[in-house]
Formats: sequence, structure tokens, C-alpha cells
Amino acid sequence: MVNRLADAMSPYLRAHAENPVPWHPWGAEAFTEAVERDVPVFVSIGYATCHWCHVMARESFSDEGIAAYLGEHFVCIKVDREEHPSVDASYLAQAAAFTQGLGWPLSIFAAPDGAAFHAGTYFPPEPMGGRPSFRQVLEAVVDAWTNRRDVALSTADAVGSAVRAAGERGAETAELPTREQLTASIGRLEHAEDELFGGFGGAPKFPVAPAIGFLQAYGADELATRTLDAMARSPLRDRDGGFFRYATQRDWSQPHYERMLYDNALLLGAYTRAWQSGSDDARVTAEGIASFLLDTLWLGWGFASGQDSESMIDGVRTEGGYYTAEHRGTLEPPPLDGKVLTGWNGLAIENLARAGLVFARPDWVTVARIAADELLQRHDGDGVLVRASTVDTASTAVAALEDYGMLACGLIEVTCATGDVSYLKRARDLLDRVATADGFAEPQQDGILAARGLVLRDDPSEGAYPSGLSACARASRMLWLLTEDCAARDRAETAIAPFVEQGLANPAGFGALLEEASRLGGAARQTVIVVPDGAEFTAPEAVRRQRADVLLPLSETRASELAASGIELLEGRSVVDGRPTLYVCEDFTCRLPETLEV
Repeated sequence: MVNRLADAMSPYLRAHAENPVPWHPWGAEAFTEAVERDVPVFVSIGYATCHWCHVMARESFSDEGIAAYLGEHFVCIKVDREEHPSVDASYLAQAAAFTQGLGWPLSIFAAPDGAAFHAGTYFPPEPMGGRPSFRQVLEAVVDAWTNRRDVALSTADAVGSAVRAAGERGAETAELPTREQLTASIGRLEHAEDELFGGFGGAPKFPVAPAIGFLQAYGADELATRTLDAMARSPLRDRDGGFFRYATQRDWSQPHYERMLYDNALLLGAYTRAWQSGSDDARVTAEGIASFLLDTLWLGWGFASGQDSESMIDGVRTEGGYYTAEHRGTLEPPPLDGKVLTGWNGLAIENLARAGLVFARPDWVTVARIAADELLQRHDGDGVLVRASTVDTASTAVAALEDYGMLACGLIEVTCATGDVSYLKRARDLLDRVATADGFAEPQQDGILAARGLVLRDDPSEGAYPSGLSACARASRMLWLLTEDCAARDRAETAIAPFVEQGLANPAGFGALLEEASRLGGAARQTVIVVPDGAEFTAPEAVRRQRADVLLPLSETRASELAASGIELLEGRSVVDGRPTLYVCEDFTCRLPETLEV
């Protein structure tokens, strides 16, 4: 059997390389073979830190009999959802027609044209709890394809048509929400709050960091901080400071033990803002998250995508055993997914750089800058943004809109933290590449999905992290706050306005979009600190605790240079009486300068 996964960039695919299943990576070759053999396609989607993906791999994909049956009756494709987010999004949308319990591993049975006619998630090796075995599912699918193909193809056609109709833009006359509309949406989150254990809804319970960001942007800090405090005290937070992906119980117990870069990067930002709002405990939690990022996920040139839920204990792979074992220090920690994703690293860069400024931790800023430099060199060296890489291999997957927006946000925050305008220029370039007349759009579609009409267009939905539209809108708003480029602000508004109605009805699922809508509709606050050249200075805590959209400390010479480069916010900002000088501005109108004690 040809091993097609051994040289894959994705650690998840390489982990399946020795399966007896004749896997193909995502690509046109698999669909061509399906047409030639006249068989359906089995698409299995997962990711490296997914516990149930590991379980299904051990139980079914390592079984010689199952593998032989798959190879005889299907063309089998293995997909890393983090490497190919558009593929995952399309098939999640298709799977919703067949099951409500969406998740991973995602098991798709599709016609040779790629449209699904059946789908599910994890299937056990034997029937269990009303769930059929994987072998039974395979046999049923083969029977349908052989004896009722017209029904299967009709289902696939209907699902494909639904995907093609999904994600269309709303009315072109859409506008930003009013304060009253945002208040009503905040009310939905208040109604969903678990007043006993904190967080929103029942089990399973997720951190929903984007929704917390919306609460903080709107000014609902009491609810936001109450939620963050509950999570910080809960089993969702490991003793080394990192947060697990979600808890299976309402009281935050029995976590699903994988730890993701995006969750921890976004929560670092949330706890940083909570400290600025007066929560002293939030600083301890933020410092713990930063330590997890730097001590566990930092690879020396970028941040790993996550840490596995499973570890080897007495020769057995066990979920969560490392985190609950008494002698943890003697155990080998769970492996990392060493795949460096552009967008998720952008989240880490942005929030680590901002937290470094707020907490006066220049070492955090230094790591954020190193990550930005390495990412620009490795992932955007020739002007074509790469979605992902490992230390020695780059992915062939196209970068997604989220990669452009999240990296641009990170680069803008590095400009604020270091005063180096070159990062701002690269951020502007990234946004220019995805800008359109009506906001932003994916720079390049997945060719296989596009050829089959299965691309989700302008998908604004958000799970645990911002959508590409929200991320680009955020970066564009930040660009406006520094440069007073009104076109950048207008583009941010145009991008998100058509989806505001959806967001207001479901704030837990559109938190980042609503955060941007709230910030665009409110007064922007900018804080600039100009320091005499050569002076060593740390802004006083009272200044660092001010919640500002822009926090920009820099030398007098650098302020002058950046003003000349087009950063309007710094025009005329200089030191007064040779002392560090504070400028507090709202929408580019600044109060009288205030000198600070050295």
C-alpha cells in the first residue's frame, strides 16, 4: 500500500501514516480516483490534539478488516481541520443536515463530486448506547450507494445546493447596531449566565472568549469579570496556568484536556482587560496564561497549535492522566501539535504584545516580536501568505481570511509595543490583499471545493475564535486608530454590518463581530506616552490600567519619525519640560499633556 501521508506537513496526518487505511491527503487526486472507480468518498476530518480522533484511529483505522473494507469500497481522505479550515467549514455545514451533534472526528460520506449524502462524527467499533458500529455504518452506506444510488445522489445534490446558498451577504443597506440593540444582545448573554457555576449555558461548557470580549467592549465588565473569575477558580484552568478547551460538566469539571493556542491567547487578552477594569486577581491568571504560552507552546520561532489531551502512562495512552496524576513531575507531558498556524500565532502575538505593555513585561513583548519576525519570514517571505508550517515543512494549503486579519492585528500591536512602523506597513499590506469594495473576502478559495461549488462564502460565524471577517475588521479599525485613515474604518464597518442582525440574535456565537460593532459605534480612546530619548521609563500602573484602544509608549524621536510616516495620532506629540508626557485622546482629540514622574 502506498503511504501518502508520511511526508505531510500536518502532524495529525503523519500520525495516521501507518494506518492500514489507504489514506489520501486532501487533493484532486482522490476525487479523480473516486470517479474512475465509481465509488463514494470517505472524508475523515480531525486535528492532532483531539481525543476522540485518537480513539477512532486506534479502534477503527488501525483495524485491518475495517481498513480493507474502506479501501475496497471507498476512496479515503484524511484532513487536518486546522490546516484546511475552509474544507472543515464546508463539511460541517453539510454534516448539519444529518446530525445535530457536530464535532470531531467528522466522518463524511460523499459522492465523487464531493457533496455529502451521509455524515456523522465518532463511531465506535461495536454498537454502543444506541450508536451503530463503524462497520455497520460503512455497510449501510455501501448498500445505499449500490442499491439506492439515485436517493444518495439526490441527497448530495440537495446538500450541495444548500451549501452554495449559505453564507450570502445580507442587505447592502445594513448598518451598525444602535446602543439599544447591543443592550438587548447583552441581555441575552445575561439570561444565559449560569448563576451557580458561572459561564453561559449548561454542559458542555466553553470559555467563549469572543463573547467575553464583547461584554468588555460594551462595558458589561461586571458580568465579564464574574465569568472570568469563575473560570480561573475552576478545573478548566490547569495549575500551570493554561486553560483546557472545554469542560464536559456544567460546574467546569471533567475538562476535555486538550489545550489550544487560540483559547489561551484570547483569554490572555480578556484577563488583561479585566485587570485594567479593577480585578487584581486577573493579573495572576493572565501571568499564568503567559507562562503557559512561553513555557509550553513556544517553539522558539512560533507557537504550537495546541497540546494533546492524551499522554503515555504505564505504556497506555490516557486522556487527562498527566493532568490528574499524583506524580506529574515524573511523567512525560502530552505531545504538542507542532504545526504553526499563521492566524492563531497572530492572536498570540497581539495579546502577548498588549499584555507585555499593560503589565510592564518587556520579555513578553520580545517574544511577540520574535514570533512576528519569524512568521513574516517563513510564511510571507515571497508575498504569498502560507497557512501553516512545521519547523522544516510548509503547507500547500491556502491561507484563510482569518490568517490575514489575525496576523495584521498582531503586527499592529507589535508596532504599538515597539514603535517600529515596519510592522504597521506589513499589516496594511496584508489587509490590502484581502480588501474588496464591500469589505474583505477570502484571497484564494480552495480549488477543489470551488470547482464543485462547495465553498462557504463570507462565512461570518464564530466558534471559539473570531471569524476572518471580524479579524480583518478589527485590524482595519486598529489601523484607523493609528493613522486616521477613514477608509480603513469605513471598510471595517462595511465588512461586518451585513451580519449584525445574525450576531445580535446569537451573541455567544458572534462575540468578536459584536465587539467590533460596539467599538466602531463608540468613542475610541488612545493613550500615548512620549519619553525623552535615552530615558529608561515604565509607565505608572494607574496609566497602564486605563482601558485604551491604543496604548503607545515611545521615545520623542521615534514619535516624530512615526508621525512623519503617517501615524496621525503622533502629530505634534513631544515631551514637556524634558519629562515623560502623557497624552490621553478620544477619537484623535487629546486632552492637555500631563507630565509623569520618572
